[in-house]
Amino acid sequence: MVASPAEAVIAPELYLNREVCWIEFNYRVLAAALNEHTPLLEQAKFSAIFSNNLDEFFMVRVASLKSQQDAGITTLSDDGLTPLQQLETIQKKLRPLLELQQQHYRHSLKRHLREYGVDLIDYTNLNQQQREWVDGRFKRSIFPVLTPLAVDPSHPFPFISNLSLNVAVLVRDPLSGRREFARVKVPQKILPRFLQIPTELSSRNPEPVFTAIPLEQVVAFNLGLLFPGMEIEGHYFFRITRDADLELRDLEADDLMEAIEEGLRKRQRGGEVVRLEVADEMPDDVVQLLMEGMNVEPEDLYRINGPLGLDDLMGLLAIPLPRLKDKPHKGRTVPALARAQKSKLEEGSLKPEEFESIFSVIRRGDVLLQHPYDLFSTSVEEFLNQAADDPAVLAIKMTLYRTSKDSPVVGALIRAAENGKQVMALVELKARFDEDNNIQWAKQLESSGVHVVYGVLGLKTHTKIALVVRREQDRLNSYVHIGTGNYNSKTSSLYTDLGLLTCRSDYGEDLVELFNYLTGFAKQQNFRKLLVAPVTLRNGMEALIRREIEHANNGRGGHIRAKMNALVDPAIIALLYEASQAGVRIELIIRGMCCLRPGVPGLSESISVISVIGRFLEHSRIFWFGNAGASELFIGSADWMGRNLDRRVEAVTPIEDVQLKTQLESLVELYLNDSAAWHMEADGRYQQRQNEGDPMIAQQELMARWRGGLLPSTSSVV
Repeated sequence: MVASPAEAVIAPELYLNREVCWIEFNYRVLAAALNEHTPLLEQAKFSAIFSNNLDEFFMVRVASLKSQQDAGITTLSDDGLTPLQQLETIQKKLRPLLELQQQHYRHSLKRHLREYGVDLIDYTNLNQQQREWVDGRFKRSIFPVLTPLAVDPSHPFPFISNLSLNVAVLVRDPLSGRREFARVKVPQKILPRFLQIPTELSSRNPEPVFTAIPLEQVVAFNLGLLFPGMEIEGHYFFRITRDADLELRDLEADDLMEAIEEGLRKRQRGGEVVRLEVADEMPDDVVQLLMEGMNVEPEDLYRINGPLGLDDLMGLLAIPLPRLKDKPHKGRTVPALARAQKSKLEEGSLKPEEFESIFSVIRRGDVLLQHPYDLFSTSVEEFLNQAADDPAVLAIKMTLYRTSKDSPVVGALIRAAENGKQVMALVELKARFDEDNNIQWAKQLESSGVHVVYGVLGLKTHTKIALVVRREQDRLNSYVHIGTGNYNSKTSSLYTDLGLLTCRSDYGEDLVELFNYLTGFAKQQNFRKLLVAPVTLRNGMEALIRREIEHANNGRGGHIRAKMNALVDPAIIALLYEASQAGVRIELIIRGMCCLRPGVPGLSESISVISVIGRFLEHSRIFWFGNAGASELFIGSADWMGRNLDRRVEAVTPIEDVQLKTQLESLVELYLNDSAAWHMEADGRYQQRQNEGDPMIAQQELMARWRGGLLPSTSSVV
């Protein structure tokens, strides 16, 4: 693993704790759920995202800190805290947010949904007909699969799987008077979390649109069938989170896929418990029994006043009530690519003489893609599909970090191999929580004749690049796609990302050499256009920042605008402080963690930071440098984090076409003026801008421009 040069370059008081910064980000997600202007089912979605984010945070970040603490590691974080101090800070920050989420669910979301005919009903509020239906459903579909596990001297405490929802049951033998404890696992993988009850059984007038009961309550109020002859004294819900981070030492692994598969088996068996969530009403003696049975520390206990595992609220989006959701959004086909759609040719929408290949479009000029406003299917997928079928195409090479199930991208690669082309796919097996999915794709690709590699030892391959080599007039030309987002058809409609399609020769030569670096023993140290981690990206970015400092020092002004997911790297932060003190104006749009303190007198007065949280997850990375009037702009897959700069393979590309660069500059300006953005204070807290007059929400503005046909053509040639 490459050692980061970003150690001990910044005073602790000038660096915000990254875990606290992440919690601040997740609060902004929760705030979208709490916002009364967010449609109700979208409120449920954001609350679910908040919970899902927290699960991963505990499984990875909290688990790592606990491992450090258990190992006696006393190394301080960049802001000067020990692992224990960080864990204590996390607990202090999180507990009020969890209560906010539960208050919103109990007192706002459920009540307002009921007004629109969505009734999330408790078992105790069922009418007689509903109760009979629920109990009958339990007997038919749930009871046969349940396994009550007793805990007594002859039955050790059972293994509790990660993120499972469970019922702790107290029973008493009426003959002996002896009190016993058992655990029942709620079968969430068999049935949805909210079990829908036929609406005609409702006694409400008018009849509701959707009535459902939490699955755990169906189990809990039918426990008598599981323990016949026993008295049910009480039932209480609990849920655990385990350490799920895979420690993969691929430098020592003879077979990386085998090592990861073994790691996944260990993850399924479960690591140490890092969080125990229990219903607030659970008695102390039952809590103590759970903590002792699973070796849970007191600080890892979270009492929750409401339902556990609210990530399952995501399932409510399936309810057919459009007025409680965001208006549907369907992207457009980039105008430059409108005549390059084979599907339209085949269906007769295009005449043969009107059709032109996507390669001829790219030869005329670079094409900029802005997802989800530009369709992924008619751009990136069309690029790969035409490459797979084009007799002139000789080779396709690309990286796959996270891709969707039933991926059209993978289908195109398989078809290309079957058509006799040389196809290489770098499948990153270490993409966290997508390891198993990627292993399956790797096996399927290999069995279809695709050359599959797993990347560079010691590094995670995070770059988003594709290369198509085509024979044209007795020479080979390269066509490339370089993006900020994964080759994932599903997330392309949910995330904002950028991509560049070009056939500039120096870009193609860079990608040829980068793929050689990824697949062979090449030790490429320089690239013509691309900034590549871990080789040239850090030095390149630092040089661009230093150039702005030099401009400012020489009276030519200095200006930096950057949009990314996270700013964590201490060396970059220290350099930005230096730039601010030199008078460089720095405007940052950072969705997630930002460990820099903006607006500190004498340190970072000229630095501003905003965060944009909207219906789409902001995922694009843009880096703009004023360069005294001769601005330069880059897009790519890397954030300003040590892992992206030093421990991953990343590619950041310049945008050289003047028209496309202008469009991206306008895009950045749009985000900076978003009237609902969150403004970061020097202490790390965020305040949402207050709308004055007509609000301008960047994502809404972009959708409106698209609907009105006002988006500029994203090609340098109209």
